[in-house]
Amino acid sequence: MKYAARLSTTHRILKPSRFLLALLPLVIGLGSCTSASIPTTSSDTTTAQVATEGTPLDYTTYAEVLSTYVDEQGFVDYEGLQADRQGLDEFNAAIAAVTPETYATWSEADQIAYWMNAYNSLTLKAIIDQTPLKASIKDIVGVWRINKRDILSTSKTLNQIEHDTLRAQFNEPRLHAALVCAAVSCPPLRNEPFTGEQLNEQLDDQTLQFVSNPDTGVNIDKDNGVVYLSSIFQWYENDWIPTDGTDSGFTGSEAQRAVLNHISRYVSPEDQAYLTEGNYEIKYLDYDWSLNRQG
Repeated sequence: MKYAARLSTTHRILKPSRFLLALLPLVIGLGSCTSASIPTTSSDTTTAQVATEGTPLDYTTYAEVLSTYVDEQGFVDYEGLQADRQGLDEFNAAIAAVTPETYATWSEADQIAYWMNAYNSLTLKAIIDQTPLKASIKDIVGVWRINKRDILSTSKTLNQIEHDTLRAQFNEPRLHAALVCAAVSCPPLRNEPFTGEQLNEQLDDQTLQFVSNPDTGVNIDKDNGVVYLSSIFQWYENDWIPTDGTDSGFTGSEAQRAVLNHISRYVSPEDQAYLTEGNYEIKYLDYDWSLNRQG
């Protein structure tokens, strides 16, 4: 439901004195100079980024940030971004300016893309707000649970964006391959924005990249009968049950079988057959919280 507030103003008409009439040109001139001298801050949204009903947010500025400061492996040039942060600040201001009424007119895919881009962009902001840069995002006090960011005409913590919005409102477990908490063991940060139009293909590609990394995603050790999984698949294992739950094949608990069923779609036919057979042990990879910085 949309709400509108109407303000009524009572005007009193006063007869100006000759003294006031004489000062009027000077007052107007001063007012004009004052208006012209107000600087545009780096947090102002650009015209291209203002979202309208039925039209998703323009990600052009954010795309420039990602393509400039994120490499093909998903690592970030935080020093460069910190020195040239205007584009990121403009995009975060655009995120905050979106109204609930506009957001409600978007498709579900556009809504998911908005929240995922917001989470990743605001995480980048959290990192470069630190001087000097921290060695790990975990060194930033309150980064997930306390510090709130302006978004959708309100304010939310990063945890609220992830858990209370994305995980609670959308049945899309692939988001765990898209949200990046600025750590080495996170999925790679995509160097382009998510869009509603390309969301399915982008999420599949993100999942493939994540699963394909044996150090941080999935490592199938057939010689020793062990399947090593990212700790992300343990922390949020129940999220895969609605989309990938199965009573046949694989091993482990109901949630673990759902996770393995999901992963099997992104591996080779030989590895898929091995996972489905279920004759192995599941272990979880150590999580490296070091900053995902270039170099």
